[in-house]
Amino acid sequence: MSEHRGSERHRDGVPPTVLESSTVLVVGSSEWLAEFATTLDTRIGATVQQVETKAAAMELVRERAADCLISEYALAETTGIELLRAVRSETSTLPFLLVTTDGSEAVASSAIEAGVTDYIALTDPAEQLPDELVTRAERAIRSAQRSATRRERARQFDAIFDDTRTATWVLDPDGSLARVNQTAREMIDADIDAVVGEPFWTLPWWSRPDGTNKDIQQLVEKALDGSFGSAVVLQPPHVDDPRVVDLSVRPVENERGDPVSVVVEGVDVTERVDLERNLRQSEELHRVTLNNMTDTILITDEDGEYTYVCPNVHFIFGYTAAEIRELGAIDDLLGGDLFDREELAENGILKNIETTVTDKAGREHTLLVNVREVSIQDGTLLFSCRDITKRKQREEALATLHETARDFLYAETHREIAQHVVDDTPGVLDLDASAVYLFDGDTNELRPAAHSATMKELNGPLPTVPANGETLPSHSFVEDEVLFFDDVHDSDRLENRATDLRSAAYIPLGNHGVFVAGSDRVGIFDAVTRELADLLAATAEAALDRVTRESRLREQDRTLQTRNEQLTALNRINETIREIDQALVQAETREEIDHTVCELLTADDRFRFAWIGTVDPASESLEPRAWAGTERGYLDSQSFDIAESEAEPAGRTAATGNVTMVTNVAAGLREEAWRKDALSRDYLSVLGIPLVYNDLTHGVLTVYAPTQDAFDETTKAVLTELGDTIASALSAIERKNALLTTSMTRVEFAIDDSSFVLSRLARETECTLSYQGGVQQSTDGSYVFVTVDDGAVTDVADAASQLVGIDAVRQISADTEGGVLQLRLTQPFLALDLADHGAVFREATAGPTTTTLVIDIPESIDVRTIARLVRETFTGVELRAKQTLDQTAEHDLYSKFLEAVTDRQLEVIQTAYYSGFFESPRENTGEEIAAMLDISPPAFYQHVRTVQRKLFAALFEENELSVAASTRAVE
Repeated sequence: MSEHRGSERHRDGVPPTVLESSTVLVVGSSEWLAEFATTLDTRIGATVQQVETKAAAMELVRERAADCLISEYALAETTGIELLRAVRSETSTLPFLLVTTDGSEAVASSAIEAGVTDYIALTDPAEQLPDELVTRAERAIRSAQRSATRRERARQFDAIFDDTRTATWVLDPDGSLARVNQTAREMIDADIDAVVGEPFWTLPWWSRPDGTNKDIQQLVEKALDGSFGSAVVLQPPHVDDPRVVDLSVRPVENERGDPVSVVVEGVDVTERVDLERNLRQSEELHRVTLNNMTDTILITDEDGEYTYVCPNVHFIFGYTAAEIRELGAIDDLLGGDLFDREELAENGILKNIETTVTDKAGREHTLLVNVREVSIQDGTLLFSCRDITKRKQREEALATLHETARDFLYAETHREIAQHVVDDTPGVLDLDASAVYLFDGDTNELRPAAHSATMKELNGPLPTVPANGETLPSHSFVEDEVLFFDDVHDSDRLENRATDLRSAAYIPLGNHGVFVAGSDRVGIFDAVTRELADLLAATAEAALDRVTRESRLREQDRTLQTRNEQLTALNRINETIREIDQALVQAETREEIDHTVCELLTADDRFRFAWIGTVDPASESLEPRAWAGTERGYLDSQSFDIAESEAEPAGRTAATGNVTMVTNVAAGLREEAWRKDALSRDYLSVLGIPLVYNDLTHGVLTVYAPTQDAFDETTKAVLTELGDTIASALSAIERKNALLTTSMTRVEFAIDDSSFVLSRLARETECTLSYQGGVQQSTDGSYVFVTVDDGAVTDVADAASQLVGIDAVRQISADTEGGVLQLRLTQPFLALDLADHGAVFREATAGPTTTTLVIDIPESIDVRTIARLVRETFTGVELRAKQTLDQTAEHDLYSKFLEAVTDRQLEVIQTAYYSGFFESPRENTGEEIAAMLDISPPAFYQHVRTVQRKLFAALFEENELSVAASTRAVE
């Protein structure tokens, strides 16, 4: 690094320039750049430092050793633009000129983007140097100086304008009011916004009854002419006891010297005026007054030696007056270059000079110092020092709090906010010990969500606190009460008596929890700290409220999205179900139903595979009878044994008779062998559905999906109902086939079950009861006709009326050895269940000791199915006989007759038959039977004639039967 020192005098008669008093850092190794550096030294007289590397240049930049930097583009191992970026990372104000002899638009664009002050492309260095570089360097330095001056002036003006002791007004060039600070606002009781824009001398601060204060007007007009003015005025001037205000009026001019505004400063000097008046009367009174002022007053001579030190100096500095004098001159206390002596001589007073000092204990204080020229004994300079440390701390705390609030905007959880509060507590409250408890509504507890390291050191681990109001955090939360303690050990609710915490604050965060902050020092919570703690807690509470609201909204969005997805899936399933229902209605065979269901369920991508299996009693396993979808040999790979656990879902469903749902096939992969085969075919969830109708199983429907959790509760319910529908359709097919079958198997069962209503009634009455058909189903229940043998009909009727299973008893006929009863049963009769499966309950004979049942089973129905139904209905079942019958003629005639009559007609004719209406002589007349049926005699006779006509038609006029059947509903 080479260094050139500028000459002390101007050379060649050249007038002084900015460069002459500046230090220029030249970076590069080009010959023309070295010549330029020499020219700056010898011709301009500037101080020049020349380096060749980026590292050397950055070292000088960091030392603030240059007022301007001139670099060529091509540097050793880098470029001037890279150097520019490094410089801008350190400072944005240092003028940077980038010079290149081989420039381009790309280089220029990169330089501008990086923040270059000036970009110079030299086409002929010999011709352009040095005048052009000198001119541009000087222009850049002047611009930087002007910018620095403007920034400094803006900061000074803001400090002056916000001074709480000085009233400040800003006027427009025409003398009208533009701005006013808070101190000035508090001087009058008026609507300030209403007087903005009015002439300053007509405003309520100064106006006389005639509306104009000439003295104020002259001061403002003088300032508008470019002159400083000051005056001591009365405010307001027309009252008996006005305040005395020291006004100073100064113009603010632009670069051309034109006035752009006027700044008026006013200090209420009423007390000072009185004081000065009294001071003139007594020097002792003057000193006593100074001793009792809140500000510290220091008076020195021109050399800075103390001539007076206020006795209250220890409040700020911690030193006694004697110790202050021993420290040396005032520069040793307040720092050097505190003010400009010439500026003070010009203005007479300099106000609100901010400086930082260190007290005797090593603590820093921020002071506002006013310097005034005086003549008191040997003193010529009076320093008034006001400690604004707390105010500065509050400002810094508020700035930190503002950043905290900004951080809260990006926090997404309560714990994040709690951690932000703990992290920012030192910056806001100047306290290192802090913690946040969050309330857990499920357990009714306050749980520590975040804490500082200092809190743990002073207090130890923070426990979970029950929200019962007994401990300090709990009491603050439950009672919604802010608690401040100068010494928390004075509280009866302090749970940890071993804590080193002394000062402590507990502030509730609404419904979210409690903020705790403290220190091992006693009595640290002054008014400012308490206010800031409340602000920090309020900001945190607002952020917690926001996160809670957003969390609820997100949960609602997720719920709505889930519901929409469920509804979409449900709609798809419902469409499939409707298609299946239509197919079931049109199906003619069991095989058609099975295949249609499987094919429609796998028609889209929702379900990958579906199959229906039948239980094989011999092998106790499921045998597939229909399937559709992507099977890929799965049915051959499994045995589908019937078991209640660890079996394939279809086998479990067959074993339990309940729906089996596997939401994640991959879970338990190594415990159940079938899962591996299912996963290899992308079967990720399974639903097994029993096909059961009226307690009779028609097999198992098993559906496989290519996604996990494909079967939610809604889908499960819908498919379970589909299983019931399929079973019902299969039962209907069986009944239809049974009607078309003339070959029957007649089986006889003996049962020993007292729960069977006929068995119980026969046992209690010690008679024989016979059922030989005639069951009728209505909204009131099931009606059956029972013949009584070897007993009194009335006794049987009385006993039947006492049974819970019989709702009503009607005596149809009676003789010496028995009779006929019509019983209305409260529960469905076995004949109806058998009919649902295509079988016919022919007769039942119940005696005091045993009961026999005779059932006709069509050839299309598996006898084992009906036998299983009987065994499931009764206990003590024994198969006594089985024979095959051909009932072609009987079946055709009986079927045609039943198709022709209505249920009411059948009930009437059965009642008439069992009542002996057709005996000769008649046992009951038509009128008596009509009374039994609660109908009129003509209606009874009409029903009888209609049934007789239809019976004869079935016998003799087969062609007329269809006509009769078509009018069945009308009759």
